[in-house]
Amino acid sequence: MECSLLSKYLPAIEKLPKGEPLTKDQLMTEEFLISQDGDLDIYYAPHNEYINNDAKIVIVGITPGWSQMRIAFESFIKGLAAEKELNAILQETKKAASFAGGMRRNLISMLDQCGLYEALNIDGSDTLFERNRPLLHTTSVLKYPVFFRGNNYTGHQPDLLKTAMLAEYATEVFLEELAQINSHALIIPLGVTAERIIRHLYTAKQLSGHTILSGFPHPSGANGHRAKQFEQNQYAMTEKIRRWGEQL
Repeated sequence: MECSLLSKYLPAIEKLPKGEPLTKDQLMTEEFLISQDGDLDIYYAPHNEYINNDAKIVIVGITPGWSQMRIAFESFIKGLAAEKELNAILQETKKAASFAGGMRRNLISMLDQCGLYEALNIDGSDTLFERNRPLLHTTSVLKYPVFFRGNNYTGHQPDLLKTAMLAEYATEVFLEELAQINSHALIIPLGVTAERIIRHLYTAKQLSGHTILSGFPHPSGANGHRAKQFEQNQYAMTEKIRRWGEQL
């Protein structure tokens, strides 16, 4: 599915302007629309095409938002302009767009407080996004950007598993991706909806070997419950990470 979609949308990507900020009018268009169901739209973005099969940490969001979508396209176009090899472009695009901005800062802070860098024997969780990137795979339950009434889809309305178009991505495409990753990896779902989907797959015995970290809050600045949820679950998460790290 991945390669066919990239090849399908590559001609349209190559026509986009180079070296300037892209807008919703340029990207949220018919040319990049994958599918539509009522108020829901799924658009293409190139940053979840690269899969790091040897990752030890898998961080899972719900869906790429508009900011990630824009950054992904801009990074991909930059790589094309530099005439880099396609796999290298996809790798750099993934790196640029993964939980960019304030969300990444919040994420790193919480991972550090849970002792992840100690379990991995690295200097800090921030290095997972830099020199220790080979240890990390970032992805989403819904591989491509989903919008509800033109806004970032949050996973709540409509219900992800009760919406056929979305459930297919969550229970088939996402599952295929996880199957390609080191089975001893630690999966960190961000927020209750991502965790619910992963629990659903686990209960259905469709995940094997992976360790799932429960209770990790979504790192978005818009998540007002983040600090409280983290405080409530920090001890249990720290213990689970420590025990997982002892098995590495």
